Amino acid sequence: MPHRRRDFLGWLGASTLLAASGTPLQAESSPDRSLASNAPLHPVDDTWDMSWVDRIKGSPRSVFDSPDVNQGGAVWRAVSWRNDYHEVYGVDQGTATTVLVIRHKGIPLAMGDDYWSRFEIGKKLKIKDPRTGKWTESNPVGLSRSKSANDYSDHSIEGFIKAGGIVLACHRALMGFIVGDYRKADKLTSEQAEAEARKHLLPGVILQPSGIFAVLRAQQAGCSYVLAS
Repeated sequence: MPHRRRDFLGWLGASTLLAASGTPLQAESSPDRSLASNAPLHPVDDTWDMSWVDRIKGSPRSVFDSPDVNQGGAVWRAVSWRNDYHEVYGVDQGTATTVLVIRHKGIPLAMGDDYWSRFEIGKKLKIKDPRTGKWTESNPVGLSRSKSANDYSDHSIEGFIKAGGIVLACHRALMGFIVGDYRKADKLTSEQAEAEARKHLLPGVILQPSGIFAVLRAQQAGCSYVLAS
């Protein structure tokens, strides 16, 4: 029998005996468990705004993942969940922590109407304005049509933020999809194009290094996960 196979079978037999005896198996080197503890995490610098984590309080808590535009469906689902929870349990919508993560192909939802209009995003994504029947020239769930910060039926990103929702956007998606539009159209460097793209983000949207980072960080803070688009 080859040495490697004999050694493996010997290890397998030993581990079986240990398991039967109730003795836990020990890894050769134990990983650092500090990140798995309840100790607070602190950013090493101020490159990324992580203050939103401190706003995740109370119950219920959910994070809605939006990797696609899908007519802005993730915003509708996030608002609807908050309203449904209130209807069923009587929980004040203002106490529910609702996080929306805009990432991957969903990144145009983080942009203002000027970006949508200039680069004909409605036409590219085949999204029509229900009022005109033409390709939309504005973010379908961007700006609020309500003046009330407590209008929980307002299915817009601006209204969602006003009502206490947290909206995070993927920086990598911004660089991969949005920055290229400005760089090509205005013949800018990548740095100049990124600065221009940031100007056209919807107010209140917080950039994170990646959408995956944002989703997992929200889950670490106690949010239940929902794939929303």
